[in-house]
Amino acid sequence: MVSSTVRSPETSSFRPNRHNHNSCITSAMQRADSICQQKGVRFTRIRKRVLELIWASHRPVLAYDLLKLLRQEKHNAEPPTIYRALDFLLENRLVHKIESLNAYVGCHQPQHKHIGQFLICTDCDQVAELDDAELKQMIESKAARTGFVVTHQTVEITGRCPVCRT
Repeated sequence: MVSSTVRSPETSSFRPNRHNHNSCITSAMQRADSICQQKGVRFTRIRKRVLELIWASHRPVLAYDLLKLLRQEKHNAEPPTIYRALDFLLENRLVHKIESLNAYVGCHQPQHKHIGQFLICTDCDQVAELDDAELKQMIESKAARTGFVVTHQTVEITGRCPVCRT
């Protein structure tokens, strides 16, 4: 269980089954628009739509599932369309890639640079994101003892969320 001392504005939590994703999508799209404007990068219709599809749930989404959804609206969509959009979203920290699942989730705090620490529920597939500086520092410190310099961290922890445990 995540203790209250670990929680921060950069920490997301597991959502209840009846959670209304519309507010999450709206907030995510507003943040993304703002970030893209600040950076002077083009937030195209396809990039926006892919981000909306990712935010449609709090579960990791595979690229090919995104392609299937996009093809329902844009019949000529091809894999490069999705992968270019995902590359843009990753580069601008609007989404995270869950490496163990080869899937994508929306980033709750894209305006802040942070490490990827994820709690992945094996029952319902929801993901919660942590941004724990102590955990990051501990990994870097222990790696440094071996002479290793950490250049990127993604921590993925599987288990059961509070909803699935009850």
